[in-house]
Amino acid sequence: MGTHPRGDAIIRDNRIPQKTLGQWITDNPACLGAKVKDAFQGTLPFLFKVLSINTALSIQAHPNKELAAKLHAQFPEHYPDANHKPEMAIALTPFEGLCGFRPVEEIVSFLQTAEGKDISGSNGDLLLRLHSQYPGDIGCFTIYFLNLVRLEPGEAMFLGANEPHAYLHGDCVECMACSDNTVRAGLTPKFIDVLTLCEMLNYTPAPSSSKIFPAVQSQLDPSVYLFDPPVPDFAIMKIEIPASIKLYLVSAVDSASILLVIQGTAVGTSTAAASEMTLRRGSVLFISANESISLHLSSPDGMLLFRACCLL
Repeated sequence: MGTHPRGDAIIRDNRIPQKTLGQWITDNPACLGAKVKDAFQGTLPFLFKVLSINTALSIQAHPNKELAAKLHAQFPEHYPDANHKPEMAIALTPFEGLCGFRPVEEIVSFLQTAEGKDISGSNGDLLLRLHSQYPGDIGCFTIYFLNLVRLEPGEAMFLGANEPHAYLHGDCVECMACSDNTVRAGLTPKFIDVLTLCEMLNYTPAPSSSKIFPAVQSQLDPSVYLFDPPVPDFAIMKIEIPASIKLYLVSAVDSASILLVIQGTAVGTSTAAASEMTLRRGSVLFISANESISLHLSSPDGMLLFRACCLL
C-alpha cells in the first residue's frame, strides 16, 4: 500500500480517472499536507504492508541514505531507488524475528554449546526448523548471533539503518520509508551481497528486550496508540474501538494517511467522499491530509484499525 514504482497501489473507485495512487497524488499534491509535500518533494514518504510469514524471510539489513544512493548508482538492478528503508513491524499474532546482535556473553555461550554438538532447547529447535526451510544455508546459524525477539499481538519492533534482521514466523503490519532497498546475506534465493552487508552492519550488541518498541496511548483519544519511530518518514496508529462505541471519528491529521481494517465492520462517511463506504476486514482507505472519517460501527466486537501517516 503506497506509491513505490515497483508496487503503486491501484485505486478501486471507478469514478476516479487516475488508475494508481501515485498518479492521483501527482495530480492532487495538496492531499499530502503542506509539511509532507515540501519535505518529501510531493511524494508519499511511506509504504504500508501486511505480512504473513510461514517460511523465514531473508537475513538482511537496509542501507542509510548515503549508502542507498551509492548502491543505486552502482547496481540499480539490485537497489532500485536511492532512499533509506527504516521499518517497523507490529505483531497481529504471536510473532518471531531476529533483530540486532546479541550480548557478547550470550553469543559465546551459544557457540560453546554448539561446539559441544548440543543443539537441544529452543535454539536447537529453531535451527532445525530453519534448516528444513533452507537446507545447507549457513544463514541458519545466525540464530546464535542475532537476538530472537518474540512479540505478542500489539507489540512492535523498529529496525533502523544497518540493523541485521530476519522475520521468522507470524503475521504483522509493517510500515517503512518508501524504498525497496534490501541487502541480503542468507535464507533467500534472491541476490546476496555479503560484502556490502558485512561492511554496513551495526555490530553494537544489545539484549532482545531493547528491540521492542513501545506505543504511547493518546491523551486525546484513549482508542489510539501511537508508534512514533525516530525517523521522519512514517508513524503508525493502532486504533482499538471498543464494542460500546457505535459512532467513532477517525480524526484529521496534517498528513496523508492509509487506513487498514483488521477487525470489525462499519460504514464510513466523510466530506471528501461522494458516497458511503462499507468497511470490513481487509478494507484499505487513503485519507487526504486534514480530512476525517466518521465510522458507524455495525460489528458487535468493536474494530481494530491501523493507520500509517507522517507526523512532521
